[in-house]
Order: sequence, then C-alpha cells, then structure tokens
Amino acid sequence: MNDKMSRREFVKAGTAASVVATVPAAAFGQAPTVLVRKATPPVVISSGNGNEYRNGGPRTCVEEAYQRIVKGEDVLDSLIAGVNIVELDPDEMYVGYGGLPNAEGVVQLDSCCMHGPLKRAGGVACLEGVRTPSRVAKAVLDHTDHHLLVGAGAQAFARQMGFTIEADLNTEKSRARWLEWKRRLDPGHWLDPAKRSDAAEAARRTMVADGLLGSSHRWGTINCDGVGPKGEVCGVTTTSGLSFKIPGRVGDSPILGAGLWVDDAVGAAGSTGRGEANLYNLSSHFIVEEMRRGRSPKDAAMEALRRVKANTVEKRLLDARGNPNFQLIFYAVNKRGEYAGVSMYAREGQQPERFAVCSEKGPELIACEPLLGEAPAA
Repeated sequence: MNDKMSRREFVKAGTAASVVATVPAAAFGQAPTVLVRKATPPVVISSGNGNEYRNGGPRTCVEEAYQRIVKGEDVLDSLIAGVNIVELDPDEMYVGYGGLPNAEGVVQLDSCCMHGPLKRAGGVACLEGVRTPSRVAKAVLDHTDHHLLVGAGAQAFARQMGFTIEADLNTEKSRARWLEWKRRLDPGHWLDPAKRSDAAEAARRTMVADGLLGSSHRWGTINCDGVGPKGEVCGVTTTSGLSFKIPGRVGDSPILGAGLWVDDAVGAAGSTGRGEANLYNLSSHFIVEEMRRGRSPKDAAMEALRRVKANTVEKRLLDARGNPNFQLIFYAVNKRGEYAGVSMYAREGQQPERFAVCSEKGPELIACEPLLGEAPAA
C-alpha cells in the first residue's frame, strides 16, 4: 500500500468510519423507529508543530495518528505514533531528540499520556537518554500501578523495558544554542538568585530577538488528543521543557490535570506555553470539567485562560497593562469530535499561534482564538 494518503483517501476513510447501520421494517406492519447512534467522525488535534515536522517521512504527527485511527488501531497508540515523529525529528528543538537542554547542557524530557476507555495514565519527568519519552510514559501506563516516574528511576525503568539509553540527546544544533546561551549569561559571575533568574531570561529573550530561538517555542511542547470512531478519547503530551531550565525542573507537561487530562465520557484537553501558570490552575482538568457541565471546547478553554489571568498577580509576570506577560495555549476536544485551540495572545513575536487538526477533510492549521488579542510590544 502506498504510504502517502491523498485528500480523497482521507475523505473516504473518515466517511467509512461514520457509516450507520439501518434496521429493516418488520415483516407485518411498520416497525417503530429505531434510533442508532452514529459513529463519531474521528478527529486528531495538536499544537501547531503537529502539522509541521515529518522527520523525513511522508506524514506529520496529526496525519499519522489520524490514518492509524481510521484503520482501527488503538487511539492512544495512534497518537503516540504521531508524536514520535516530532520527538525524533532533530529539526524540532523543543521536543524529544535534540530538544534544548537544561542549564547544565543536559536534555531532560517529560511526557504523560491517558487512555480514556481504560481509565489509565502514565508519565515520566526529567528522563535522560531516551528519544521518545511518550513511549516510556505509555510503558508506565501498561506495566505499572504508578502514574509518574522521574529522573534516574524513570531511566532505570526505561532500560528494564528495553529502551535504548543514549549518553547525550543533544544534536550539534541544540548544543550550539546552549553554548550561545551560556556565553550570553556569563555564569562565571555568580549573581544573587533574583538577578540570576532575570539574567537567564534576558539571555533567552535576546536569542529570540536574534532568531536563534523560536519566539513561540521557548517552552516547547506538543500536545496531541484524539477521538476514535467509537468515541474513544485519548491524549498525550511530550516536551523537552523550558529551554535552559534549572536541572530537575518539571513543568506542566507530565502532570495529570495540567499538561493533559482525559475523561472518556467527556473529552480531552492539553496545553503548551508557560507550564508554571498552568500548573497553578490545573487547567486541563478544569477545561474537561467545564465541558462536562455543557460548555463547548472553545468556551471551556477560554474560561481556563480567564482563570489563569485572574490568578497571575506577581508583578514580574505582568505587562504594563496588568495582563500576563507570557503565552499559554490550550487545546480541547469533546467526545463528539468538536474541538478548539485558544491562546492568551494571538501571537508571540511575529509567529501567529495556530493549532493542527486532521479529520476527514485532511490536515490543516487553524488560528487559535486569543483571549487578549495582540500582545503589547516588548
């Protein structure tokens, strides 16, 4: 079979997944109408990088996941196969192999996944040496009674599960960016903690201004959620975390309820952007609960952004207008296959915030709905 799937084949696959059985009338007289629930049109949504990177192959993350789902494969396995493309692509410096390292030059990866129908979850944090942390998170789900393994324990578990452990996940590109950051920070002059934090952020921002880092990817993550033809809801989030972070820092990505939350009766939600802001509000869980109460994915996610805005009170995190000075994006899909992507701001730098979708119409990038419009000039 040809590995490439045309738009026409996408349409056929999606249509086939939505066929509804009919019930013939009884032999004598008209039988009462029998309502048969339609199959859910499969859909996959993700952060924008889910329809950007191909790792030299024919499909992006959302295309790969969608194609597998319509073939009948498990929804979570399909989503993880999709994000593996992004994790393994050395040109994506914010996820997996070649992701930007921590302040000591070590790549530490985080991921979590949730299987809606099975009511199971797994995650890893500060994992070193494995290019595909999402697969290790799935192994935690499959083979343990735990939800989260971290650091050396996560690596030991990965080794026991047969994963290859590499000494260094940096590429020449990611190491060059780290060396440039160290040069700009000049860590030989040990600053007091407050000034050191400000200096590290200033170095990151100058590298964004010089085009060495992507303005919308300083936090760098991919969230991917999907709904199968039977309404099965699953999700996965994977990341290399905040660029040049303090070693051991864990953001929202591997934390259930923050970087990802799935309820098979309702839907799924995930995030990218400033993890600490999301962690404080457990926004993914909040979004799914709002959808349970009847809100649409867009309205539920917008309410989560309003909550984050209201809870952001530290002066260092506010701009001149009193609004959050960071970007945060939520992705949400309900069990009916309705979806949305929303963001604190329409863009960060020159890059508009977009999210990826793949359905029977094929893959596409859609602009996120912003809460606060355009960010003020830096």
